[in-house]
Amino acid sequence: MRREWRSLWVVDLGLRPYGEVWSLQEDLIWMRQEGMTPDLLILVEHEPVITLGKAGRAEHILIPTEELARRGISLHRVDRGGDVTFHGPGQVVAYPILDLTHQGRDVHLYCRRLEEVGLRTLSDYGLRGERVSGLPGVWVGEEKVMAIGVGVKRWISCHGLAFNVNTNLEYFHLIHPCGIKDRGVTSLSRLLKREIPLKEVKERLLHHFSCLFGLQIQERKEAELQLEIRRAREETLLVSAKGTPA
Repeated sequence: MRREWRSLWVVDLGLRPYGEVWSLQEDLIWMRQEGMTPDLLILVEHEPVITLGKAGRAEHILIPTEELARRGISLHRVDRGGDVTFHGPGQVVAYPILDLTHQGRDVHLYCRRLEEVGLRTLSDYGLRGERVSGLPGVWVGEEKVMAIGVGVKRWISCHGLAFNVNTNLEYFHLIHPCGIKDRGVTSLSRLLKREIPLKEVKERLLHHFSCLFGLQIQERKEAELQLEIRRAREETLLVSAKGTPA
């Protein structure tokens, strides 16, 4: 039976490889579709990875795949919108798994709210970010500080945003970020000329996310989340077994 929730489970995974977290997202998307969890938000730093979205073009990766591997950078083609981007240490990545039927069933509005999360976080640090027509994300001048790339499956959101905090920006020289050749990439630490505690930025992002989406944060540990996934699988198997003719 489907349950209604207005809370937001938040799980911080720390530093993780991309493939492992995408597999977790797939489990949670299914559970949210079936009403087995409230809305969720996964926070993570990724080990160095380049991802290609649905519109991604291989020529926007500027070095051979073999050289990526030699440098310890993994490569994944994924089902989010957008082109190519980089994730790595020092970058806060947030994956909202939300039921958008409670958020107006409007993907454009959803993306604008994600951008607003970034704009308000920049404002907390005395910085003025902006939107650029036709170029999703959050910009400071000619440089992007936060990227967004989302997917929606049966009105459940996946993928999300990546906010450059203390990110090594040299990695972005290996790609045309988001397929854009005439603009750059920046980070909060570069703009403020100091290193910024990631925990502090996560807290600010979470506050603005909670306010903009009207959700109450409930922090969860990864072990609790994995337990919920196991229970959901067992429940599904039990229901399936009951429906199988003898």
